[in-house]
Amino acid sequence: MTYDVGAGVAVTVVMPTYNEAANLPRMAEAVLQLPLDGLHLKIVDDSSPDGTGRIAEELAEKYNWDGRRRMSVLHRTEKDGLGRAYVAGMSAAVDEGADYVVQMDADGSHPVEAVPRMLGTAVASGVGLVIGSRYVEGGQLDDDWGAHRVLLSRFANRYARTVLGTKIRDITAGFNLWSAQTLRDVDLHSLDSAGYSFQVELKFKAVRAGHAAVEIPIRFDQRIEGVSKMTLRTQLESAVVPVKLRLKHK
Repeated sequence: MTYDVGAGVAVTVVMPTYNEAANLPRMAEAVLQLPLDGLHLKIVDDSSPDGTGRIAEELAEKYNWDGRRRMSVLHRTEKDGLGRAYVAGMSAAVDEGADYVVQMDADGSHPVEAVPRMLGTAVASGVGLVIGSRYVEGGQLDDDWGAHRVLLSRFANRYARTVLGTKIRDITAGFNLWSAQTLRDVDLHSLDSAGYSFQVELKFKAVRAGHAAVEIPIRFDQRIEGVSKMTLRTQLESAVVPVKLRLKHK
């Protein structure tokens, strides 16, 4: 079965990895089973010491059969932040001809089955950005999230929204679908953020460039295996970046 709205549309899912050996096989299988003819999965691995990069290459060999290049791996030698990994992967996807690019975590927290719905929304509405949102009506957080984590996440969103004056309710979301034209207009290589604040900066600049954003509700789950990559340094960067953006773009 194919997803009619996405028929003939080239979509690349960009998935950064660092020590995700336990999660990657099931994530690759789930993504590549989606009913989208033009789907490609691009792994961006930051030289994971647990062998994630090697596993990614083995999976690419497995799925690239019958002349179809369904999966590729971009190996980076320097671990310099999630934002930099996304810039590398998303830029490559656009250069290779993707019409739309999806950002997705490798830890299982983002619902793979929502990708066709996000693509359908983008194609039908013509918007440049579709956000898998935790904070619109119908959006959910995993029941196992502690109260402290929920409050921190909600505060981070409210803080960034207030500072930047945006109506996007989940501006820190990491599960997003972008049109290639939006990414060209923003110029990924001009972004300053290296860590998780990349999510905020890219959305802010896309809207400033005139691209509309639509949020659709998703359920955000706990990672399947492994530990979070969020550090105190990335949290501090996330607090500073909205202020810098506001001062720079008054």
